[in-house]
Amino acid sequence: MGNIKIIKGVFEEKLELQDASIVAGFPSPADDYLHDTLDFNRDFIKHPEATFYGKVEGESMRDAGLFDGDRVIIDRAVEPHHMSIVVAWWDGGFTMKYLDLTHRSEGYIELRPANPDFPVFKIDNPDEFEIWGTVIHMIRTFEKI
Repeated sequence: MGNIKIIKGVFEEKLELQDASIVAGFPSPADDYLHDTLDFNRDFIKHPEATFYGKVEGESMRDAGLFDGDRVIIDRAVEPHHMSIVVAWWDGGFTMKYLDLTHRSEGYIELRPANPDFPVFKIDNPDEFEIWGTVIHMIRTFEKI
């Protein structure tokens, strides 16, 4: 059932990359004077104590651009809203889906996949369900090195 593997990150060390801008045309003469850096922790991790990585497994969120093998950054301190992509504990495992709050007034919510080949989960028993965190970023590897 689960389609995400949770991994605790270590965010004490800074990951800095010189010149994070990418130009798809001719280089600018000003490029020699750039001094900005990309600090992964500063730019992507707002709540280190509540932030985890997840490894996407399966194809249920493919139409949202999340594919098998992608990594996501999950922040447990971010309050999800209608149609946030969430990681939920349900039916004995973790799953990653859109949070559909349309039917909240009727006593249930839905977890919606981003692939029509997968079912929508109707959640009407909050004792067997927990929104574990909100997906805030995705990381994709194009080349294995």
